[in-house]
This record gives sequence, structure tokens and C-alpha cells, in this order.
Amino acid sequence: MKFLHTMVRVRDLDAAMAFYCGILDMVEIRRVDHEEARFSLVFLAARDDVVQANADYSPTLELTYNWPSENGDTAAYHSGRNFGHLCYQVDNIYKFCQNLLDKGVVINRPPRDGHMAFIKSPDGVSIELLQKGSSLELTEPWQSMENTGSW
Repeated sequence: MKFLHTMVRVRDLDAAMAFYCGILDMVEIRRVDHEEARFSLVFLAARDDVVQANADYSPTLELTYNWPSENGDTAAYHSGRNFGHLCYQVDNIYKFCQNLLDKGVVINRPPRDGHMAFIKSPDGVSIELLQKGSSLELTEPWQSMENTGSW
């Protein structure tokens, strides 16, 4: 398992960038704007964590910014809910999730797509698991497994 990122939601992307990059001196690694869903993902890394050969492999902080609605409202985040999830990459998501199930862990969002799953810690922290490389071939029981609770 390899640590990938921690995600936090931000109300004001410019203010967040000024804080994380301007004050904490983090570096923007990549940015993805999702026009149709009206949100942006900005991945930052501490300067000492940037892997020079390939910045995509640096542990990152993912800032998730939901764009304002047409009337100018931004997403309302309650205190503490702006934290999203931890994210880890695994070599084989099916084997990893089966091992978790065998240990009594609930798979809140099973890897139906052969790529992504979510679980929760005993304290309710969401943990995203991502398949290393390409998605695995779709297979049962994962493909038809339903979500359990929230993730």
C-alpha cells in the first residue's frame, strides 16, 4: 500500500492557494477542472516531498473546490466536514478488499469498477483505495456488490 493524498474541501480556491502555496510554500503538482460537474481538483505537495523524476508520485494534498452556483452561492461546508478522505494505492484492489473483508472491515463502496473502493476507519474517517495502474477486469462478487452506508 502506498499513500497518495489527503483531500480537503475549500470554499475559496484563491485563498486556499495563497495559504498553502504562498504561506506554507507548497507546490502545485497538477490541476483538473471538471466543467460538467462544476468542480476543480488541485494537487499540492510539500517541496521536500516532490519527486523530481515524476511529480505524480509525490504524496499530495488534494484541494477540492466546488464552483459557485449560477446565483453565486458556494457549497456550504460545516466545520469539520471540509475534510474528505485519505487515499492509498494498492497493487491488487480485489485481493486487498478481500483481505479487509476477511478481517471484518465493511467495504462501503466496493471496487465494482476494478479501480476504486472506500472504507472507513473505526473513527469514521473515509479511506479511498485505488488500484495501481489500469483498472482490473470486472469480476464477481465485486461487480454486483452494493454500497454499504456512506463513504
